[in-house]
Amino acid sequence: MIIYENYHLNAGQWLFSIGAGVGAAGIIAYTCYRSVTAFFLFLIPVGFFPRYFCRYWKRKRIMELEVQFKEAIQMLSASLSAGYSVENAIVSCLKELKLMYGPNGLITMELAYMVRQMGMNRPIEALMSEFAARSGLEEVENFARIFGIAKRSGGRLVPIISHTVQVMNDRFQVKEELRTLTASRKFEQKIMSLMPFLIILYIDGTSPGFFMVMYTTLMGRLIMTGCLGVYVLSCWLSERILDIQVG
Repeated sequence: MIIYENYHLNAGQWLFSIGAGVGAAGIIAYTCYRSVTAFFLFLIPVGFFPRYFCRYWKRKRIMELEVQFKEAIQMLSASLSAGYSVENAIVSCLKELKLMYGPNGLITMELAYMVRQMGMNRPIEALMSEFAARSGLEEVENFARIFGIAKRSGGRLVPIISHTVQVMNDRFQVKEELRTLTASRKFEQKIMSLMPFLIILYIDGTSPGFFMVMYTTLMGRLIMTGCLGVYVLSCWLSERILDIQVG
């Protein structure tokens, strides 16, 4: 099964990452230095691009799992409230989730694995704990812990699970609201990150030679290097500011 904290790029993703790095190196070398030597120097950090995109796609996969898990526990709570046993509730949820996400959906594959393991007489609380350990999601870990305690203690499983799901839904709602509020700001940040290059290319296209002094003198190259450093720092700060996590 998938360990969600570990993400491995496929061949297409490797090529995309390297291509993005080479493209970025070419754009920076052209707009800031107009130098082939600078282009080859900027190819050195291209090796870090696969790692950056690996983190991006890993986070995207975990967010996808989070959304699908929210749907799964809502269905599970509804099935338990309807009188299903835990095992039958999971089977029922699996059928509905296959219609929503297909057989290759992340949560669909997880529940299908649980159903197969239950057929081999493995306890559902142990399977839920394994899923929580692999998911890397705090919500899954909390749910698995509460589910295991309620199942082993023989307590009122249905109201406990229903209350847990309600609390987790409130947390999911806060996260979704934050993502909605920051989505437009993140889009603006991406546009603003491109603006310096677009402005330079526009001026250079409309007034050829306007920036030539910046590429042919030592002082000009030092100024462009300083501007590039400020640009990189601003991009890093903007990403950190917009990376809001719900504790």
